Amino acid sequence: MTSSSTDSSLSEVHGSVDTTAGAGKPLWRRALVYFGPAYLVSVGYMDPGNWASDLAGGSRFGYQLVWVLLMSNLMALLLQSLAARLGIVRGRDLAQANREAFPRSLNLVLYILAEIAIAATDLAEVLGMAIGIQLLTGIPLLWAVLITLCDTFLLLLLQRLGMRKMEAFIIGLIAVIGISFLVQLVMAKPDLGQVARGLVPTIPSSAALFIITSIIGATVMPHNLYLHSALVQTRKIRRDDAGIRRALKLNFIDSTIALNAAFFVNAAILVLAASAFYYKGIPVEGIKEAHRLLDGMLGSKLAPILFAVALIAAGQSSTITGTLAGQIVMEGYLKLRIDPWVRRLLTRLLAIVPAVIVILVSGEHGTEQLLLFSQVLLSLQLGFAIIPLIHFVSDKTTMGIFAIPRWVQVLAWIITIILVYLNGRMVAEQLLEYFRGGSNLLLILLASAAALFFAGLLVYITIYPMLRRRKAMPAPALVVHPQAVEAIGLPIVPAYSAIALALDFSRFDQTLLAHALGHARADTRFVLIHVVESASARIHGQESDDLETRKDLEQLEAYATQLRTLGFEAGTLLGYHSRAKEIVRLVKESGADLLIIGAHGHKGMLDWIYGQTIDSVRHALKIPVLIVSA
Repeated sequence: MTSSSTDSSLSEVHGSVDTTAGAGKPLWRRALVYFGPAYLVSVGYMDPGNWASDLAGGSRFGYQLVWVLLMSNLMALLLQSLAARLGIVRGRDLAQANREAFPRSLNLVLYILAEIAIAATDLAEVLGMAIGIQLLTGIPLLWAVLITLCDTFLLLLLQRLGMRKMEAFIIGLIAVIGISFLVQLVMAKPDLGQVARGLVPTIPSSAALFIITSIIGATVMPHNLYLHSALVQTRKIRRDDAGIRRALKLNFIDSTIALNAAFFVNAAILVLAASAFYYKGIPVEGIKEAHRLLDGMLGSKLAPILFAVALIAAGQSSTITGTLAGQIVMEGYLKLRIDPWVRRLLTRLLAIVPAVIVILVSGEHGTEQLLLFSQVLLSLQLGFAIIPLIHFVSDKTTMGIFAIPRWVQVLAWIITIILVYLNGRMVAEQLLEYFRGGSNLLLILLASAAALFFAGLLVYITIYPMLRRRKAMPAPALVVHPQAVEAIGLPIVPAYSAIALALDFSRFDQTLLAHALGHARADTRFVLIHVVESASARIHGQESDDLETRKDLEQLEAYATQLRTLGFEAGTLLGYHSRAKEIVRLVKESGADLLIIGAHGHKGMLDWIYGQTIDSVRHALKIPVLIVSA
């Protein structure tokens, strides 16, 4: 499904990062250009959902689950590096690679699962921010949840400031979180010897398995794999072997630093909960109770304030992660692009609605269990993102010399088996509890059927790529514009000396080019314009070098070649940000005296969803604009 929209959730982010323009600069300056994507990814590893899991683990089992955080961090580092490798080497994000490799019906299921993971992430952010606001102001939680809608506009403002400024904002929020917990740890004075003993793997009890799974789900997040594979494409790199190797190396360093910062935050929360509550025999049921008890436990009014501030910072920073991942998933699987505020609002409403329902039905105490459940839900989605990723980066046909070595494949599959086993065991134990508790038989049967379906789906996505390779089926090229067609056809009627055409690579290009030929004369110059629509390309404008940018340029050149064979002069121009603004700018710079643009017939609400271009363009230009109805 391809929308006619040209706006996206990232259309206002117009920074540029060129890693190839470092001649004469110090080595550290050239290396820093690569750093940034992993920090946007890392905020997802320290969001409020992590807080719920870490507080539960520390307050119930002391330091015994520190090893789970370390294991999860190492897992995350490996998996995020694989996602970055996919984006750097193949110029595809994980959603695009899935769309290319799997049948359409399976891709629809994978898309739905990815959206569920993103909704679960945003649910944790909503609840975490709302609880933080309530702790600082004392207002009812329901009102605090509704206030979180306002961060929609903050995100859109940050996107207008540029990617590097957004990255700086995120790093600032991470610093706030880190400093807050560093101060609280100093106050708590944990026993470092016992903390070290917590690095030895143990499972204290069967009850700990739920916490362990939620910690893993909160740490290794499926939507971050989609996000990272797209964000690394915002860096323009040299496409030779040396340039790709350098990008892989520096992105791995970037990921190591960023994810270790996330590990410190998660470990600090767990250790703080263990020191302040578990070893003093004080049971803690959730974030709000932990905040209330910190004052008495640490003997300072500063501790609960820092706790609430860090909670709000964590929720706000991870909001960006979910929104960007949501747009990448939607574009990658469905090729559907909608206005930024619509995508952001939809994401947030999907999180707010269940939160409001739980508050109204179960009261504020029900939100703590909902927060923990959201992280378990994330963990259940992991296999459906990890298994295809491992297949893609292991495939020498598409990755060439940059396919991961055998030992990395083995390690990645071991991690996958561990995650799937933990999830399967948890689901099985929950089903057994339903049976023992005499729960509704229909509910048990439905849950069992769902478990069997998803288990079968995991097996299918595991073996499908193997069977495909065994049949020696060549990997098809990702078709970015399947509806682009040959577009030359009508006779020439002399008229304008320079004609610009705004093309969108749909079947309507033929009509636009035919009208252009009808208004041309023998010496007419054609200017073919297209605004790149990929999420990663629009982050860094003309410095981008992702797959869709290259395919767009190839398609423009194909049209230009056809015109040149007819004896015309033809040039191509790509735009990257707001479609209307870019078309106006490129038309003015080209010196065209006629613009031809297509109208796709959106009306009413569709104009709000897909955006309006024609009115903005024709009001900004002083030359004739021919609007061709598609």
